[in-house]
Amino acid sequence: MLMRCAFNSRPMVGFPEIVRSLPEADAPFRDITLWLLRGPTASAIFVEAQADSEVPEHSHGAQWGIVVAGELVLTIGGKTRTYRPGEEYLIPAGVPHAAKLRAGVRVIDFFDDPNRYRPKER
Repeated sequence: MLMRCAFNSRPMVGFPEIVRSLPEADAPFRDITLWLLRGPTASAIFVEAQADSEVPEHSHGAQWGIVVAGELVLTIGGKTRTYRPGEEYLIPAGVPHAAKLRAGVRVIDFFDDPNRYRPKER
């Protein structure tokens, strides 16, 4: 499912410039770009995979997310499920999880930690 711009009928490919102008997050993931939005008590990332990619199992504070485009395979607490556009997920604090991102997937993730990611050094 391709999202369409509100002012015309062309499909939206990738996040718009308003997102891409945010600082990139410093993350060890290959072929994945993360744009970072930080507040005093929480943070959000806009995730886009350029190629099929994997995020190894890890845990941290609570995380909520929604798939904007493409497919995301999440294993949360040992249970694996594929998420598609419009589907949400909640990962409770401390629960181990891993991800497989299909090329072209776009996701928005929200964390209860303002320092989950830091901006990339320029």
